[in-house]
Amino acid sequence: MEVKFNNRDPVYLQVVRHFKERIATGRLASGQVIPSRRELAGTLQINPNTAQKAYKEMEEQGLIVTEGNSPSRITSDERVLKSIRGELIADAVDAFVASIQKIQVPVDELLAIVKVRIEDSYAKQGGEGTAHD
Repeated sequence: MEVKFNNRDPVYLQVVRHFKERIATGRLASGQVIPSRRELAGTLQINPNTAQKAYKEMEEQGLIVTEGNSPSRITSDERVLKSIRGELIADAVDAFVASIQKIQVPVDELLAIVKVRIEDSYAKQGGEGTAHD
């Protein structure tokens, strides 16, 4: 598990986002056991308190479930699991819109450019997740 941390966002939120991305892409499955807080801190070379804060945030968001002394697991709540992908897409689109807004590109032109770039990107990945008309 590797996370490239940026200097803009709190590390614990970057850890949460990393887990969301792994859930959305199927690399973490519903009910899957995740590393302990201490193991995660060691693997990511972060402060154990930061790992604790990330797990607390994930529990509050319903991403993980911890019962008693059992290991934490990815939630089995389908509603939460489905919402993660939508949230990540919305965040990416919002960031894109904010960055392109100053240029004032007509929507049709912008969508055509985005479509080509996405199709090129998927083609380079070997055809996975190809865009549909």
